[in-house]
Amino acid sequence: MANERSPSLFALTDDIALRSGDLIVLLARLAMGWLFLSTSWTGLTNVSGAVGYLAGLGVPAPGMMVWLVLLGELAIGIGLIFGIATRYVALFTFVFLIATIVLGHRYWTYPPAQQANQYAHFLKNLALMGGALMLFWSGAGRYSVDARVGR
Repeated sequence: MANERSPSLFALTDDIALRSGDLIVLLARLAMGWLFLSTSWTGLTNVSGAVGYLAGLGVPAPGMMVWLVLLGELAIGIGLIFGIATRYVALFTFVFLIATIVLGHRYWTYPPAQQANQYAHFLKNLALMGGALMLFWSGAGRYSVDARVGR
């Protein structure tokens, strides 16, 4: 369970971790949110390139789907950075990343020269899924819109 002490052999950093939980959650939200915000911004500034990328992946109706993807990434980025509806955003992020892995980072289907890059993206998305689950569990923390609205 969170906020519990580690076994004494591993407890040197417990006090720091226990005192700075809200700051740690903020930093996690900012790191994850920035990734999604910057990715959506890149797509929004080059929509035709994003459509081409989705078309190359075999996504049906890429001209329509690109808007769902880019708006989804934008909502995730803003939601995480500001801590707005964080648990809902975290669950959405988890599902969004499953779709991203299934559609875009099936590294085993790529030519050998591209597999290492796609595998890295696959693993990055798995790590982000873990982060999304942690944010779903922890909530937004004190430094968030969620905390302000809850008062």
